[in-house]
Amino acid sequence: MGSVGLVRPPSLKTDEDRSASRLELFFDLAFVLVVAELASALREDVSAHGVAVFAGLFATVWWAWVSSTLYANRFDHDDVVFRLYKLASMAAVIGLAATASEATGERLGLFAACQVLLRVVLVLQYARVHRHVEEARPLARTYLVALVVGGLLWAVSIAVPAPVCFVLWGLAVAVEVAAPLRATETSAAVPLHMEHLPERFGLFVILVLGESIASVAHGLYEAHWTAEAVAVGAVSFVLAAALWWSHFDLAGAGAKRLLAEAGDERSVRAHDVFIFGQLPIALALAGIGAGIQLAVLESGQGDVPLVTRVLLAGGVALYLASVSVRNTGMATGGSRGWLWPLLAAAIAALDVLTELPAVVVVGALAALMIAVVVVGTVQRATGDLEVEEV
Repeated sequence: MGSVGLVRPPSLKTDEDRSASRLELFFDLAFVLVVAELASALREDVSAHGVAVFAGLFATVWWAWVSSTLYANRFDHDDVVFRLYKLASMAAVIGLAATASEATGERLGLFAACQVLLRVVLVLQYARVHRHVEEARPLARTYLVALVVGGLLWAVSIAVPAPVCFVLWGLAVAVEVAAPLRATETSAAVPLHMEHLPERFGLFVILVLGESIASVAHGLYEAHWTAEAVAVGAVSFVLAAALWWSHFDLAGAGAKRLLAEAGDERSVRAHDVFIFGQLPIALALAGIGAGIQLAVLESGQGDVPLVTRVLLAGGVALYLASVSVRNTGMATGGSRGWLWPLLAAAIAALDVLTELPAVVVVGALAALMIAVVVVGTVQRATGDLEVEEV
């Protein structure tokens, strides 16, 4: 705590050096649970329907994390009130984790109620900002309107049967997404903190990648350490390590440089592309984690089903394509980097046609990501690829 009092009015925190706080790291632990529960539900239903449900629920949870992060990015002044609000949000996220696997079934109302609680906390926080931070009042009003409308839609959905309630969930998120997009045009006096923002998104990627490592361990345990499971587990670990390397040394570092080049005097379109471009990246990595555990487990029990192998290859292809789209959208030059997602898609197509063994498919994906790292590292060393440390 600072020396100016336990309870202090909010203040703008984008003009000082800062990094993720211990409270933010503690807060993220709750989201680890949600991602794990959603991945578990996906492993139970690896089908077009299961993937769609996973993607939809993941998007709502990811947006809840982003909404809290955007507030803290500008106004984390770490007084007692801020901490209590953050901990209340964390309790709501724990509720999301406890209901995530049945969020479209028996626990639908509880899942929506936890989403409502998250909006209530943010409304209270932005109300404090509107009262105490004069230059931030237009931005605070934008977020307050969006959060109140979004929260009401989530609340109404509790009393509405499926599938109509899911439409209300989508509308709620769409309304709330409009707030940062609107802030892009009006927040010259209230910029985002350009050091804190990429660090926070990088930490979320670490959170999701951690599921891939845990998946290797869980898969080996459940498969009783058979030779086939160990082989798939080994190449799966290499795949996860290469994804980490490529993101933090190349893809994420390149995005951070583009973000810095966009400037921090006010929110610009590059900031929007950076923020919303994180969703498919995180979604792909979460899907890969679920696929890894299935591949390791099923390899120890016999043949790995095609849907599991396609989940892995599709996840890698989506990750690589999302990185290319995001960084191309942030840059002023032409597109680049499309060879890699096309190669991942080719591995998936070849598998569909020839029914490759799981160790071959995962090994090919790991080799592809190693190639991404090697080529990117060479380009970085020769100056053909400019990055900034994440």
